[in-house]
Amino acid sequence: MVSVALLSKWHVHADDYAREAKSNPSLSIQRVWDEDPSRGEKWAQELGVRFEKELEAVLQDPGIDAVIVNTPTNLHKEVIMAAVAHKKHVFTEKVLALTTADCEEIYEAVAKAGVKLTVSLPRLTTNYYLYTQHALDQGWLGELTSIRCRLAHNGAVPESGNVNGWLPPHFYNKEQCGGGALIDLGAHPIYLTNRLAGPAKAVTSIFQQSNERNVEESAMVLVEYESGALGTVETGFLSYGSPFQLEVYGTKGALLIEENEIRLTSRQLDQEGWATPQQLPEALPMPMEQWAESILNGGETTITKEDVCSLTLINEAAARSNSEGRKVSISEVKEVLLNQ
Repeated sequence: MVSVALLSKWHVHADDYAREAKSNPSLSIQRVWDEDPSRGEKWAQELGVRFEKELEAVLQDPGIDAVIVNTPTNLHKEVIMAAVAHKKHVFTEKVLALTTADCEEIYEAVAKAGVKLTVSLPRLTTNYYLYTQHALDQGWLGELTSIRCRLAHNGAVPESGNVNGWLPPHFYNKEQCGGGALIDLGAHPIYLTNRLAGPAKAVTSIFQQSNERNVEESAMVLVEYESGALGTVETGFLSYGSPFQLEVYGTKGALLIEENEIRLTSRQLDQEGWATPQQLPEALPMPMEQWAESILNGGETTITKEDVCSLTLINEAAARSNSEGRKVSISEVKEVLLNQ
């Protein structure tokens, strides 16, 4: 049994992770800390565990084996590094940190401490991703030429009694979040596209931002990959009813996913036109389940350091591209990393 402390309820997925931890027989929630004490005390009461107002007291407790981090994104590095220094295993909401340099520093500390770190990139465990990867690996699509991935919702659309929409107001706080729609919801299309297409070469982006907020509510990012493939990432907080879409195109086929519907056409297969796969791979365990397993039995999760660092790398390049109105090469961003 792994004794866990929940660190902050800032993120909208904090309750989801608490439910996952409670339902996992290998995890036991023992403590809550929050940078907002009143919020943390209330959450601890709801969960029936003790609230601790001092983070250091939680991390010094030898009875706590691991932490689940849902703090504001700009606190991730500070909180995670403190936890790792006390040899606590860490599960955290994406993104790991606001800069690639900080991600690298965190992973270096994790390796030295010998603890397990997992970032929640859940769509890499889904059956539709695994099927898409299999189709590429089998050559059904031929040479990969382009990917389009879209994930958007209406979280910032004003509704009755709430001018900000259903997202919490702090999701528009650039200092805490590091950005808007792209760094949050856009993370999923970014890491999926990265995993399928490989190392990126350059990024061109456009953000849309209203006068009422200081972060973007919609974003589109074009990623040029070293393989020659192009990736288009679309996301936003202003789209009602927008389905998840993943489109993968190659020289010998195409694969289209919209929500739970998958269609494939391929010159490599004995078929004409579009077909729906009759059987999909079994989904992998969710990230938290993999994390718990890695703590108890060793081994690594299927979510890799490359997945995590590349996610932040694309975000850094996209933010620079939008602010400077130009294409940004990945080598420019990495040069900053090498000079630090």
